[in-house]
Amino acid sequence: MRYMTAGESHGPQLTAIVDGVPAGLQISEESINADLARRQAGYGRGGRQKIETDTVRIASGVRFGRTLGSPITLIVENHDWPNWTERMAAFGEPPADLKREVTPRPGHADLVGALKIGSDDCRDVLERASARETAARVAAAGIARELLADLGVEVFSYVVSIGAAKMHEKDPMLSAPDYKPLEIEISDVRCPNEAAADAMRAEIDKARELGESLGGTFRVVARGLVPGLGGYATADERLTSRVGAALFSIPAIKGVEFGLGFEASRLPGSHVHDEIKLDPSAGFVRASNNAGGLEGGMSTGMPLIATCAMKPIPTLMTPLQTIDLDTLEPAEASKERSDVCAVPACAVVAEGEMAFVLANAYLEKFGHDNMADIRENIAAYKQRLKTVAR
Repeated sequence: MRYMTAGESHGPQLTAIVDGVPAGLQISEESINADLARRQAGYGRGGRQKIETDTVRIASGVRFGRTLGSPITLIVENHDWPNWTERMAAFGEPPADLKREVTPRPGHADLVGALKIGSDDCRDVLERASARETAARVAAAGIARELLADLGVEVFSYVVSIGAAKMHEKDPMLSAPDYKPLEIEISDVRCPNEAAADAMRAEIDKARELGESLGGTFRVVARGLVPGLGGYATADERLTSRVGAALFSIPAIKGVEFGLGFEASRLPGSHVHDEIKLDPSAGFVRASNNAGGLEGGMSTGMPLIATCAMKPIPTLMTPLQTIDLDTLEPAEASKERSDVCAVPACAVVAEGEMAFVLANAYLEKFGHDNMADIRENIAAYKQRLKTVAR
């Protein structure tokens, strides 16, 4: 199962095509729209979110609410398009008053992208490199989330830190799976600890006053996985590399950890590796989850936990210095309408990326033609594991 997105930030629409989806999966536009709304929410978001109210239109691959096994087309319209029709027109001559973007923003794809494609207008790059593209990803990932939910798998996220404000957890690898999604969703910073959430809002307010932007960290958790997803024999089938690559595909992500992550390098092995026990009803279990649900490139059956670090947004209301591409003189970087902080929104995008990898791992292991066969294959696999444990 794979997806491709197309569309520019200020073009008429964003489009996603998802291929390889099994037939017979129940799809809900309302669920996808709820995820799109979650991506737009969060304390610290900017003016664009007041213009766009993202909703999906499914144009192919679904009939009477169920997938057909053919490619699914999802469309999210850009409501800001009427304001950009002349400047982003697919054909015709540029308007006489067209303002080119020639002051690339440090930290964005502006300069390197313009150099790569030989353009004298950074807008040719920034329109596609914009985080607006992630709306199409979230729409596409809605298909994966529906598949996982059908198989009893839940994927959620929560924010750990924004700027200097951090939520302190005694044992995040054990406490993370126990957080209630409702506690997270009612928080405008996606943090289940209200005291930490207050500190995060204060950090965002301070950054807004200074014309600054803020990054942070968040965790993505998948629970309900069967053991043995992914593989150990080749590099490209390891679930660790696949999930890591998917999370790093989000442009703002600068670091990903699984389980204890870097902390594991500072501890002796006896404090890192998860002891194996045998439960009469559950079979093989782990006494802890320091590995974050992954061993040898495969799922262990414990919750899969990834911690992601997001950099601050490159667009600053107090711009950094750059070079004007026309004059080659020092100048202030350009300012696009932007957010102060988008960490909560990025966490929702990361949920989608992880969901897509996990859904694909299920299809690889249990078949991909139709949901009925997939469910039967999973049931047989679980029964075999119980037999082994006995």
